[in-house]
Amino acid sequence: MQTNKKELEKSQIEFEVTLSLDEFNPYLEKGAQKLAKDVKVEGFRPGKVPYDVLKQKVGEMAILEESANIAIRATIDEVLDKNLEGEQLAGKPQVEIVKLAPNNDFTYKVTMPVLPKVKLGQYKDLSIKDEQNEVDDKEIEKTLEQLKEMKAKESAKDGQAETGDKLTLDISMSIDGAPVEGGESKDTTVVLGKDYFLPGFDEKLLGAKKDETKEFSLTYPKDHHQKHLAGKNVDFSVKVKEVTQREVPEFNDDFAKTLQFNSMSELKEAIKKNVLAEKEKKESMRKERELMETLIEKSDIGEIPEEVVKDEAKGMLEEMKKNVEAQGGKFEDYLSHLKKTEDQLLTDFMPDAVKRIKIALILKEVGKEEKISVSSEEIDNKIEELKKTYAGQEEAQKQINSLEYKRHLNHALLSDKIVKKLKEWNYADSSQK
Repeated sequence: MQTNKKELEKSQIEFEVTLSLDEFNPYLEKGAQKLAKDVKVEGFRPGKVPYDVLKQKVGEMAILEESANIAIRATIDEVLDKNLEGEQLAGKPQVEIVKLAPNNDFTYKVTMPVLPKVKLGQYKDLSIKDEQNEVDDKEIEKTLEQLKEMKAKESAKDGQAETGDKLTLDISMSIDGAPVEGGESKDTTVVLGKDYFLPGFDEKLLGAKKDETKEFSLTYPKDHHQKHLAGKNVDFSVKVKEVTQREVPEFNDDFAKTLQFNSMSELKEAIKKNVLAEKEKKESMRKERELMETLIEKSDIGEIPEEVVKDEAKGMLEEMKKNVEAQGGKFEDYLSHLKKTEDQLLTDFMPDAVKRIKIALILKEVGKEEKISVSSEEIDNKIEELKKTYAGQEEAQKQINSLEYKRHLNHALLSDKIVKKLKEWNYADSSQK
């Protein structure tokens, strides 16, 4: 059996495999035997039809094609084992018959995507630095205001709307008589005086009563985030469906006690700690993102096969689906809110999919270079920990004990170990791991 290897673009490898006539003849016999079992010829038992009679019955090409399929299945694993030379398959091999004719050698071609080669650049002493995390009084006051708003007592109001009242509105927007795209909204709530909707909007509704419709015009700021409205003069028709009076509590120790704190100072200190913890969490994520992006910049990575990127993007889409559904939402509704199709989302995910694949390849290479591994004891300990966490959940226990999950766990623990070492080597302040 002769094999010629050729490296193609986009991390594809091609093998052209040729079996001589003598090598192909045993498969020719097997192909004829297989077809003979399914062919009825008067005077012959199934499977006992002579080759020449079978050839007249089904045609010689049918025998050759069946024989070729058997030959490919019998030889392809050997071809890959002997010739991949360290490359790792990244998708299904595509097989194409090149030459198939009576009394001739048989040739087929195998094309497959492989993971690209990675040449690591500098991956130590990159000096990824902390950004300062401080909490100022304004941030504490903002959180207090939010808590105060949540504790407000509400009651229906028949009189005129005043600053601090909450209004439930149906809003219609138009420009020069034409409806604005996305400018229709029902049951929108605003608290007068907050100016969350648009500067000047709340002021136009002061004095409004329930069931009253207000019509007015406002000009959107030139730097407004909605580009199709920025700088435009927009006509509003606003129906007031409800006016709600709100009684907001004062900041004092009694207010703190409603939140299970002894005093305002204790509440403020708790808020400060929570805000700082959230900032530190975001900073940790930022530093890790910077580290990974720096590693990608400094490494030389071959072109990633398109189908590998598509598979990763599909995985990201599935993650998003699960997250939306876990929060009680419907993915179809989420897509409608985004005004996107699944295919459009997949396209959006492609750049991040490439980045994720590159990071995974770099981590694998660093692990090999530094001889980082996960012991069977570490895997067993993690499995025991998970069993306790999901005690009594039969399906979860079955999954945890599966061989597939152990492979997944090995990969996850190994990646965690490698990332932890990279942080130790590269964070200027290695206390944040």
